[in-house]
Amino acid sequence: MSEVITIGEPLVTFCSKEPDVSLADALEWHKIMGGAELNVTIGVKRLGHSVQYISRVGEDPFGEFVKKTIASHKVGTDYVSYDPDHWTGHQIKNLVTHGDPNVFNYRKNSAACHLTKDIINKVDLSDVKIAHMSGIFPSISDTAEETFRALFKRLNDNNILTTYDPNLRDTWKSHDYMVKTENELAGYADIVMPGVEEGKILMGSDDPEEIADFYLKGERTNTVIVKIGSKGAFVKTSNGDKYTVAGFHVDQKDIVDTVGAGDGFALGVITALLEGKNMKTAVMRGNAVGALQIQTPGDNDGYPTPDGLKKFYEEQGVTED
Repeated sequence: MSEVITIGEPLVTFCSKEPDVSLADALEWHKIMGGAELNVTIGVKRLGHSVQYISRVGEDPFGEFVKKTIASHKVGTDYVSYDPDHWTGHQIKNLVTHGDPNVFNYRKNSAACHLTKDIINKVDLSDVKIAHMSGIFPSISDTAEETFRALFKRLNDNNILTTYDPNLRDTWKSHDYMVKTENELAGYADIVMPGVEEGKILMGSDDPEEIADFYLKGERTNTVIVKIGSKGAFVKTSNGDKYTVAGFHVDQKDIVDTVGAGDGFALGVITALLEGKNMKTAVMRGNAVGALQIQTPGDNDGYPTPDGLKKFYEEQGVTED
């Protein structure tokens, strides 16, 4: 019984401790829990909301680490199962002082790739108010895509509010298939949250309003939130409302790692909407969580508690409506 639900692949992540050293040359690492959708669940729970995570891990030490770590964050694991025949996905990433880190994945044929749609009808949706869907999970295998589609259909059949983040990865079978499928799946969501660079890849423009207009053609989509980096986010709705919500300034010297910022944005929007906030306020919260996350080294270490969010707003001289 949870307010929020999502599906994804958890990744055991080994992060280099040596700044600006290549993945090949790095010798010292520390182990953390990664995975975009899992990041969202951790942040949602940290802000005081109940959440369930659907996934599959291997019967191996990494799988045990995943289950323990998820449980330690008090994220629901009712639908996280063990697979005796396939390993848990993992990745390595380097520590960089500027820009995005390099990441190398070990996830082909992982346990999550074999999560079948049989699980979907077992999921209790009775208390779910928002489902967060990401383009990563359907990209990892045909089976995962089939399961993802089955969940999306069930969510829509039950009129549950859905958000969609394209979250482009190189795990799709081809570039053309990625573009076609990502755009199709986005059309099943009520709220679509692409970045400007994703817009350029998926529909050929980095103009925020053109991106919004493209995704508002989706059969269900009524709101598009286009992330425009440090400038914040542009919002357009199906009734023609449009506006930009400014981002929060973070000094370059304070930026540690950009991983998890987009997931932070999503969880900020989701939790604000759960609390009955209007869309402008929800997007402002998304910007705030993203700004906090890029100042920390882990994938989700910067996600705030309610008190942490309040303190950040006080420092910025803003309040939520």
